[in-house]
Amino acid sequence: QVQLVESGGGLVQPGGSLRLSCVASGFTLDAYVIGWFRQAPGKEREGVAYLSSSIRTTRYADSVKGRFTISRDNAKNTVYLQMNSLKPEDTAVYYCATYRGSWLRMGQGDYAYWGQGTQVTVSS
Repeated sequence: QVQLVESGGGLVQPGGSLRLSCVASGFTLDAYVIGWFRQAPGKEREGVAYLSSSIRTTRYADSVKGRFTISRDNAKNTVYLQMNSLKPEDTAVYYCATYRGSWLRMGQGDYAYWGQGTQVTVSS
C-alpha cells in the first residue's frame, strides 16, 4: 500500500526556517517523481517544488525560488522540503505527492498518491 506521511510543520516567525519531511512506505522513491504542494486558506492548491525520480531535475515555483530546497534521502525513503526565509504568505497546508515515472510533470492531476498534509504557519 502506497503511503506518504508528512511532518515538520508548525508555527514559525517571518524569516525563520522549517524542514518538512515526507516519509514514503509501500514503494521506493527512486522510481517516483515527488512534488510538494500547498494550499492556503481560500486559495487553490499550488505546486511548490518538484524532484525527478533520478534527482537530476528540480523545479520550483517562482515564489519560493532561492528559499526552498527539495531533496531526497534514499536510505530513509524520505523527501524533504527545506524552507528558509519564510514569509507570512507561505502559510498553508503543505502536501507531498508522487507518481511513478521518469519525466517530471507539474500538473496536480499527474500525481496519483498524496499525503494528508502538514500545517505551516508563518506569523509574528
